[in-house]
Amino acid sequence: MSDSQRPADAYRPMTAADVASAHALSVALKWPHRLEDWAMLQRIAQGFVAEDNGRLIGSAFACHQGDFSTIGLVIVSDDYQGKGIGRKLMDMALATVAPRTAILNATLAGAPLYAKMGFKDFGQIEQRQGQATLAGSTPLKAGDSCRGLDNGDSSRLIKLANAGSGLDRGAVLDDVLPSIEYGVGIECDGQLQGFALLRPFGRGLCIGPVIAQDVDQARHMIEELLSKVPYAFVRIDIPADCGLAPWLEESGLKRVDAVTQMSLGAAPKATQGVQQFALVTQAIG
Repeated sequence: MSDSQRPADAYRPMTAADVASAHALSVALKWPHRLEDWAMLQRIAQGFVAEDNGRLIGSAFACHQGDFSTIGLVIVSDDYQGKGIGRKLMDMALATVAPRTAILNATLAGAPLYAKMGFKDFGQIEQRQGQATLAGSTPLKAGDSCRGLDNGDSSRLIKLANAGSGLDRGAVLDDVLPSIEYGVGIECDGQLQGFALLRPFGRGLCIGPVIAQDVDQARHMIEELLSKVPYAFVRIDIPADCGLAPWLEESGLKRVDAVTQMSLGAAPKATQGVQQFALVTQAIG
C-alpha cells in the first residue's frame, strides 16, 4: 500500500521526544517555526500526534488559557492528506477543551474544515515581517513614560496580558519571559499600563505580545524595540483592525499572510481599558 493510500495506524499524546519529528512536519510546509518554538508549545499545551509504522505524520495542540483553549499547529503530512487524519487530531484536541471555548487561527486551507466543525469567524490576523525603517518616535500623552522591564514586573505583565487578550496568560508568559531579548512597558503614576516583548522566533525575531491602552502606546513601544535591532528580520502578528497596519506597512513590515480567527462559542474580549495589538504566536493567540 502506498503512503497516499495508507491511513494513520496510531494516535497518541505528544511527548518531548516527538518535538524534532513534529518540527520536520512544519519545515516541509515551509513554516518558519524553530525546534525551540515547537518545544515551547509542547511544554505549555496538550499535543497529539498521528503515526504510521512509527513515522510521525500529523500533529495538533490545545493550549488551555483560562476560559478558552487555542487550537494550533494542526498539520498532516502531504502524502497522508484526505484520510481524515486532521479531523481525528482536531477531535482529540477538542476533547480536552470542555468546559472552555475553543478558538483558533485558521489558514485559508484549514478554514473550510473548521467551518464544518461549527467554528465561526470573528476576526483576521495579519502576519507582517521584514526589516523596519523608522521615521521617528510616536509621542506619548502627558504622564506616560516608556521604560525597560525587569523581573519584578512579571505579575503585572500577566495581569495586563490577561486583560488585553481575554485569555489566562500565566503559563504562557512564565515560559516566554525568560527567553526575551528586550521588553518595554508604558508606565503612568508608577504602574505599568502596557508592555511589548521582543524575542527569538522563526527566521529571526518576533514582537509580541503587545498590550496597550491605545495605538500610540503600541506604536511607541514597537518603535523602542525595533530601534534596538535596526538590521534584524522581525515578524509581528496583529489583529487586522487594531490600527497598526498602515504604519507597519510604511515602516517596512509588510503583510505576507493572513489567517482567520475562529471560535466555537463567544470570542474572548479585552477588558480593563487595554487591548492586544500583537499576538504571542498564531498557535497560541
